[in-house]
Amino acid sequence: QVQLVESGGGLVQPGGSLRLSCIASGRDARTYAMGWFRQATGKEREFVGVTNWNGIYTLLADSVKGRFTISRDNAKNTVYLQLNSLEPEDTAVYACAARIYTTSMKATDYPFWGQGTQVTVSS
Repeated sequence: QVQLVESGGGLVQPGGSLRLSCIASGRDARTYAMGWFRQATGKEREFVGVTNWNGIYTLLADSVKGRFTISRDNAKNTVYLQLNSLEPEDTAVYACAARIYTTSMKATDYPFWGQGTQVTVSS
């Protein structure tokens, strides 16, 4: 079992930045691949990015490449999602998820989820 807690969301103006954090706890949390997903009101959940267990491999969705970065610090059991050049279309609840070993872009492959953190981009 892995427990996930996100933080760092908020209200930001277009062009602004935020850093989301996801702290993982539980046995062998450092061995899990960690993904970020987002869901806007009235839309389906969308893949944002994923990192493998040691942070060497990362993948970002085309819609956020060049603006978002994903990283992890296993000494702190924390995964980060840096959001830069934010646009109103990035407004959503962002949630982190964990799965054993391998990465995936499919939300249904992740058995463990955090509660999510709201990101609102508006002037």
